[in-house]
Amino acid sequence: MAGAGAALLAGLLARLALVLYGLYQDRAMRVRYTDVDYRVFTDAARLVTEGRSPYRRATYRYTPLLAWLLTPNVFFVEAFGKLLFVAGDLAAAVVAYQALRRRGAAAGRACGCCAAAWLLNPLPMAVSSRGNAEALVALLVLATLYWVETGSVGKAAVCYGLAVHMKIYPLTYALPIALRLRTRPRRGEGALDAGGNKTAKFTFMARLWHLFVKMLNCDVLLFGTLAGSVLVALTLAFYHLYGWEFLEHAYLYHLTRRDIRHNFSPYFYMLYLTAESKWSFALGLAAFLPQLLLLLVVSIAFYRDLAFSCFLHTTIFVTFNKVCTSQYFVWYLCLLPLVMPSIKMSWHRGVLLLLLWFIGQGLWLTPAYFLEFKGYNTFLFIWLAGLLFLLINSLIIVQIISHYQKEGQVAKKLKQR
Repeated sequence: MAGAGAALLAGLLARLALVLYGLYQDRAMRVRYTDVDYRVFTDAARLVTEGRSPYRRATYRYTPLLAWLLTPNVFFVEAFGKLLFVAGDLAAAVVAYQALRRRGAAAGRACGCCAAAWLLNPLPMAVSSRGNAEALVALLVLATLYWVETGSVGKAAVCYGLAVHMKIYPLTYALPIALRLRTRPRRGEGALDAGGNKTAKFTFMARLWHLFVKMLNCDVLLFGTLAGSVLVALTLAFYHLYGWEFLEHAYLYHLTRRDIRHNFSPYFYMLYLTAESKWSFALGLAAFLPQLLLLLVVSIAFYRDLAFSCFLHTTIFVTFNKVCTSQYFVWYLCLLPLVMPSIKMSWHRGVLLLLLWFIGQGLWLTPAYFLEFKGYNTFLFIWLAGLLFLLINSLIIVQIISHYQKEGQVAKKLKQR
């Protein structure tokens, strides 16, 4: 436990140092450290304190709940939001540690996984200290998985409803969560098997009914009802306050978004070239098809290990999304500590894959720099680098799956150490 406390303290001090450094850089240098979205958050919070809609701030595409949470930015100190995000960042590490301990990992192993993948990882540090709210969503997602595994379905459902309200992407976890909940043992589940000596027709109908009952057991119904209630309640409340613009900016915008600015997505150049085409909207929707197919396969194949299934879900969703920026990587990095003990991979292979991941980003960032800061037309090179980055991420996903061990096998080996 002392090791976990030391890692947590180191993560806290590093993040606070970055927050303080950010204050200096924002004042002294031309390029600001603070994320541009943080200024958007603060402006939206100011509008809320004045009794106006946060959507009067251009480019505010988030839930009003976030603007409300950041009203202390206006009343007290503007850095409050960064400190809140840092707190969520550290809390996510604590939840991940507790989840690993519950999955059978030794204290030292759990601490090492959380420190390497999250607490001392420069990317999550930079994201939260620059004023990005992804850490809050990561905390809600990890809390959802933790409570599902502990059997606290009600708490998991509330966290899940909040997570989906904050960001739409956790909605993809609905199927693996439902499949995971339906596999928990229930009284009377063997009753249908007792009729196995009946007629073939009865057996077939009984199996259909059995499958239907398993999919709609008490846990699934409770989870769906509570999560849906939280989501609907928040949606109705904010619709009452801010009307259609809330639905348009918080939800619909993200479903129909076609970002033609350069980003890691393999689709960005196609969307850029077809921005004025009548097929642009249809192409944007078609980009979801590879995601949906892969997410369905992953859900069915790995739902028994919910953390691993959701990790693959998020990695696939980000990799094949029609918009992909660096902050999206945090979505799956927060789940990486939970799956690290399940991946039996040599350290040199892991380092090689990590090196490839950074090289892919570097090859993309080079032409992106010349486009953004020098004004050169490097769109084609950015797109080609994005395709290479897609191949690298696909290779990493395949390697992770091929070196994955089932949860039961991992827990047994961890206990033997």
